[in-house]
Amino acid sequence: MRAGRLLVVGLLLSGLLAGGAMWWLQVHAFYERLPARDTVLLTPAGALTPVAVAVGGYQGIDSDSSPIRHRACFQLEGGAPALTPYGDPTPLNAPRWFSCFDAAAIGAALRDGTATAVLAERDVRYGIDRVAALFDDGRGYAWTQINACGRAHFDGDPLPPGCPPPPNEAR
Repeated sequence: MRAGRLLVVGLLLSGLLAGGAMWWLQVHAFYERLPARDTVLLTPAGALTPVAVAVGGYQGIDSDSSPIRHRACFQLEGGAPALTPYGDPTPLNAPRWFSCFDAAAIGAALRDGTATAVLAERDVRYGIDRVAALFDDGRGYAWTQINACGRAHFDGDPLPPGCPPPPNEAR
């Protein structure tokens, strides 16, 4: 009877420790804060390469563990050129401790038209675009998301027309 209780307590403690470690690894361990910067890259309408646009109050996080963990918040300083619109923007959640980035609020603003999604940089890695949401008051938020070419490539499906060939990489 006593051995059974010890076994149950041991299993519960092991589960709690493993769950706590998994949570910490997902939310804290692999993210790093990016240094402040005074420009972000945004792609002008009709252009293939992004240009540096002046910003203030930049805060960003990223992780080497995944190409879609980049998040940033900034304030545009002055204007930006006419930019390339981005279809199907999907702001991804940030860890709670990175409080300037609220994916749900950004997504709602994109749906109701109070923010505009633009291409920041195409293919920061193959199949991954950096997207920005810009508000009329100059606030900007950026994240990375998988594009159509990346979705097909990562799923092992045929690439849609117009996709560049994927890099040779071990899978």
